[in-house]
Amino acid sequence: MEFRYLGNSGLKISEITYGNWLTHGSQVENDTAAQCVQAALDSGITTFDTADAYANTAAETVLGDALAGERRASLEIFTKVYWPTGPKGPNDSGLSRKHILESIDGSLSRLKTDYVDLYQAHRYDHETPLEETMQAFADVVRSGKALYIGVSEWDADQLRAGQKLASELGFRIISNQPQYSMLWRVIEDKVVPASEELGISQIVWSPVAQGVLTGKYKPGAELPAGSRATDEKGGANTIKSFLNDEVLTGVQKLQPVADGLGLSMAQLALAWVLQNSNVASAIIGASRPEQVSDNVKAAGVKLDASVLSAIDDAIGSLAERDPAKTVSPESRPS
Repeated sequence: MEFRYLGNSGLKISEITYGNWLTHGSQVENDTAAQCVQAALDSGITTFDTADAYANTAAETVLGDALAGERRASLEIFTKVYWPTGPKGPNDSGLSRKHILESIDGSLSRLKTDYVDLYQAHRYDHETPLEETMQAFADVVRSGKALYIGVSEWDADQLRAGQKLASELGFRIISNQPQYSMLWRVIEDKVVPASEELGISQIVWSPVAQGVLTGKYKPGAELPAGSRATDEKGGANTIKSFLNDEVLTGVQKLQPVADGLGLSMAQLALAWVLQNSNVASAIIGASRPEQVSDNVKAAGVKLDASVLSAIDDAIGSLAERDPAKTVSPESRPS
């Protein structure tokens, strides 16, 4: 495993982060989830990402149980706040001071820890004054409940405004967590340049495009039984935009590129996002321990210019690049 600094900070995180969106507390039984976490630890992963909204708080509980007994100082535990949790009352979502300060306590209890290394705004809240949100985050840091603050799916203007306020309050935003893959490149035009300017790193989710970049979905073929594309608990909705024959045909052209490097398709996809110097880590999920062991082999892989060109020739024109598609809901979830 290799490690990178997170933003303009002294915090180092593993190039591969283990995340439990759509798995723990939902798709995967708790015993299997614990085995996946152990596989991550055995593979050198030290960074774990979750959120209070995943499986309506159950994912945090499963992760906390799986990490119990590990040396806390050797781990980086990340969680998030924004989406609805609990009974979903009027103050159970968003980035109000009330929701942030209550949510951090709930997350710490479920994760069985006194602090998280990174507390992230899961989306931008258009309905709460940014000043209120940043002040609440400052208080969370000063209380010792979070060491650093990050965000997720904020656009370039939101990052600039948030960083300005954070700096005035005595802390810094050090990370953004966007979707990023060979097929989803919307951060490259504006978010990445702004982040480099502001001292913010990307911790990217869906680097294998919800499994599409593994090559297991074939053009014109039925969806594999038991795959994310057939999961009615939420997985099918997240992957459907990639499931068209043009994209799937382009993805199949990556197989000889991966074979030539001695990599699996998933390893190639992970290695590709890690070539971006503004990316600190790529998040992987897993439903089986062996998936973790396979994916971590992407850490430290360097792709030369000819390989990057071959990847662009195969699917570059199929990638979504519109910066306006950075996710930022206009209204708070209810």
